[in-house]
Parts: sequence; C-alpha cells; structure tokens
Amino acid sequence: MKTTLATFSVGVASVALLSACSHLGGQQDIAQSLPLSAAKPAAMLGNCVDITAKFKYDKLRITSSVPVAAGAVAMGGAPTAPKTAYDAPAHCLVKGVMDERKGVDGKDYAIGFEMRLPTQWNGRFYHQVNGGLDGVVQPALGALGGGPLTGALHQGFAVISSDAGHNGSQNPSFGADPEARQNYGYGAVGKLTPMAKSLITATYGKAPDRSYIGGCSNGGRHTMVAASRYADQYDGYLVGAPGYRLPQAALAQVWGSAHWKDLSPETPLAASSLTHPFAPSVKLPDISLGFNAQDRQIVANAILSKCDALDGAKDGMVQDVAACQKAFDVVRDVPTCTAGRDGTCLSNLQKTTVAKVFAGGKTSDGKPFYANFPFDAGISAANWAAWKYQNSQALDPGALSYIFAGDVRTVKAFDKNYDDLNSAIYSKPAGFSQSSDEIMSPVGYDKPNYMGALQKRGAKMLTYHGVSDAVFSELDTRAWVDRVSSNVPNSGNVVRHFSVPGMSHCSAGPAADQFDALTPLVKWVEQGIAPESIVASVRGAGNAGGVNAELPKEWSNTRTRPLCAYPKVATYKGNGSIEDASNFSCQ
Repeated sequence: MKTTLATFSVGVASVALLSACSHLGGQQDIAQSLPLSAAKPAAMLGNCVDITAKFKYDKLRITSSVPVAAGAVAMGGAPTAPKTAYDAPAHCLVKGVMDERKGVDGKDYAIGFEMRLPTQWNGRFYHQVNGGLDGVVQPALGALGGGPLTGALHQGFAVISSDAGHNGSQNPSFGADPEARQNYGYGAVGKLTPMAKSLITATYGKAPDRSYIGGCSNGGRHTMVAASRYADQYDGYLVGAPGYRLPQAALAQVWGSAHWKDLSPETPLAASSLTHPFAPSVKLPDISLGFNAQDRQIVANAILSKCDALDGAKDGMVQDVAACQKAFDVVRDVPTCTAGRDGTCLSNLQKTTVAKVFAGGKTSDGKPFYANFPFDAGISAANWAAWKYQNSQALDPGALSYIFAGDVRTVKAFDKNYDDLNSAIYSKPAGFSQSSDEIMSPVGYDKPNYMGALQKRGAKMLTYHGVSDAVFSELDTRAWVDRVSSNVPNSGNVVRHFSVPGMSHCSAGPAADQFDALTPLVKWVEQGIAPESIVASVRGAGNAGGVNAELPKEWSNTRTRPLCAYPKVATYKGNGSIEDASNFSCQ
C-alpha cells in the first residue's frame, strides 16, 4: 500500500451563482446554483491490518487497524431494526493519536481519534466533531438527527472522530494548558484534517472528492469555526445547535442559575433529586423547585393557547416561531395565582423571573452578553430542565473556571460576578496568545463575511436548531444567519437554516426530531439543488432510532413535518391529516 504525506488541498470547481437569493428583505429564493463535481466511489486497496505498520505521518501513532464486518455496528438505536436496513457497512477501524506531548501542567496530552474506512467508499470524507467538552473519542459513525436511522458511515463516507486533544479525566482542567485549550477551540480539526485525507489517499488510491464536517452542540461550534478558519478545506458544513458563542452561553447559564435559586425555597441536599453529572454521588441544590415540571407545563399550555394555531393547525406544535414571540407574553398570558400555587397558575415572581431569564443574560448596567431565548412548547421537556437546573451548577461553572474565562479561577454556581467574568472572556491570559472568545468562536462571527469565501468556491452550510434548546438559543443562530445575509449578497446560496419546533438541545422534547440533514447537504453541494425543506419524523412506539418518551399521547407514532428553510414556516394547507408532512407547505 502506497502512503504519502499529502498536502492540504481540496479540488474546487469554478462556481457561478445563477441568481440572487437572500434570507432577508423578501427577495425571491432561487434553489439552483452550479454545483461542485460529484464524488466518485472507490474500493479499499490492500489489507486493513497493514495500515498500522505501513501508514506514516508526522507526529502520528496508529495504535490499531482492524476490519469490522457489515452489520457489526448499529446506527443510533437500531439493534431492534432489520440489520441490513440500518447497520454500518463493512469497514476498517483505525485508531491512533497525534501530537503526543507533556503539557505545561505536567499532564500527558494527545489528540486521540478513530477513523472508519468503508470497504466500498462513496468518495466522500466526513469529519464528525463531537459535543460537550469533548475528551472522549465517540464512535465515528457520523450519526444524524435526534434518533438517527442513518449516518455518514452508513451512507459510505470515510469518517473520523476525535477527543479534540484531551481525555475525559482532564475535563475541564485541560483548559490550563494553552495548546490543549487551542486544540479544543480549533486546532484539533486543523491538525486531523490533512492527516485524515492522507490516510484516505493511501487507503483508496485517491484523495476524497468531497469533504464534509458536522456535529451538534459543541460539534456545531466546531463546524462553524472550521468554516471561518478552514474555508478551503471542506465543501459542506452541517451545523447542529451551534454553541458558537460558547463562553457567553456558559456565563448566561450561571447567571440564570442565580435567578432560579432566588426563586426556589431552600431545600436540604439530602432531599434533592439533582446530582453532579461528573460525580453522581454529589448532590446539588434542587433549584427547580421554584419553577417545577408542573409549572413549566402551565407555561407550555399557555404558549400553545396563543401560538399553536398561527400556522393553520392546532397540533401541539408551534411552527411560526417569530409570530409566537410577538403574540405571547409570559406575564400577561399565564394565569396568576391569588391563593397559592394550585397547578393552574404561577405567582407574579415566578412569571417575572421566567421573563427575565428568557430575555437573556445581562451585565449590571443592563447590557446583554448573550441572546434571548424563544418561548416554545418544549419548555416542558426534561432536557430543558437538566440544562437550566443541573448543568448550570456543574458543567458551566467548571468550563468557566478553566476554559472560558481567561485565567484559571474558581467559578461556582450562582456566582453573580457577571461583569468580571464577561470581561475575562475577552481578555488574553498570561501564556495565551488569544482570548477565550477568539479561541472558541468563529472568526468574525459578528460580521461573518468569510461566508463569502465559501460561496465563491461552491461550498455550502446547512444549520438546524431546536427551538426549545435551553443552553444555546435558536434565536442566536437565526441572528447569525441574518448577519450573513447582511454581509454576503445572495446568502441563501451558501447557508440555510432549519428550525425544529419543540426540540430540546440536539434531540428530544415534543418534536419531530428524527431527520437526515446530510443527504440534502450533499445534494446541494454536488447537484446544486438547495433544500427548501427537510422531512422530519417523530420517534413514536416502534421507532428503530429509539422512542422519544416526551411525545404527547394524542400524536400519531409516525407523525411527520417539513422543516422549512428560514424564514419560511411550515403551514397547514387546510385539508388532509395533520399527521402527514405532505399536508403542510413552507410559506
């Protein structure tokens, strides 16, 4: 098997856009643009096992390469499904590390990864960037949607996944090491990409024809960052629920935790139902008591009462998100308790607190440091509560302590030192060449004219975001898309955004959260057909991707809905079953 140290290059076809297209100003969307050339399949060369000894690359150590039979790896929750329908194809599993070193903190660091190389390859490369604080090499399946039935590997892509340069035992303390923090921010993607393409070239005798990168949450952030820093290295960017302002969102979580605590009565830790996600034996104060599950359902019901029918169908889903924010007011539209909480009302203090948190985090002088959140029926979901009440006390303070607030410091839940923490996000600590905001966020995210570079070479970005995401605001993603529209002419030819009503952070909630966004992205990149809508399904009883327990009982187990390209809204046509996407159109 021939191995080479490939330079970083991607074949680019010259692209001429056919017509203007914008997300703003009411301009007409034109779905067609001249595509990049389509990827061509190839078969694996040589022996999978030989890769361990034969493939060489600078600062790389391959630890294993083993063949995996077709059907041995299931996609998502697919073990109960017919194996030939959903399982991964025969492939070679390669594991290894890059850039092994000793950190300034005396700890051992490396970028751990795995690649899955299908025996019959479709000519495409998919970089699966992962969520949270990384630190774990997730299976390189390229899984898609809330309960995936398919993924990049299943579709024939060569897929890589990594821990972004640190292992789980170092979370979040790896942030004390400048290179580890930079690798987590953007460096790991930049280092792994040329190595992965070189390995693909050695394995199949040619470089990937088309390269894609995608993920949800922190993976969505990684993908946006890659678009700004590595605009010539990928052809398609699949962005889910992007925490593209990760430090600011974490600060907003801690800011919110103080408001929830002020609303909640004091409760002995022994009686708390909340535990630390990294240390289950550690109890956390139950700050959900002041706005509990019953209270959240009251708000959800009030939202549906005002907004459900705005799209033409009373179906328990709010499709017209923008109109709902104008129509619904939590203080005005939720019944007020006059004689104590009885399950039908909220106190004035509860309502004003909810309104304040949804309006977004602010400094002491009232300046916002993160976005406001949309009111949506998914406020009732368990995932919403987990982020607001549990993760705001554990994950976010830890990340701010070591990674997001400049110098290492101790940030605790309910910390009200917002002004200092907000300033620290933009400061350059000793030993670091960049601030946390510069390391973690897309370059120029406030004026994303770098998207014009993607547009010129024919690359595309598809974003999706659950409207009921409790940690990263879907309105913040909309605002970013609007900024692209303001800075890049014909922006609809380079980025399209899809809201998922009711969906929590990346999945779940009362939502149609199962969909394949990669296939339409590939079609857009390689055929020039821009997606106007994506069909999404609920995960009812018997669903092969795993059942979503939060679906209302009155919904069909097979309900479908179109996810519409922003700013269009899925609107009921006026006849036919409300359980069928074909009876809705994007207006």
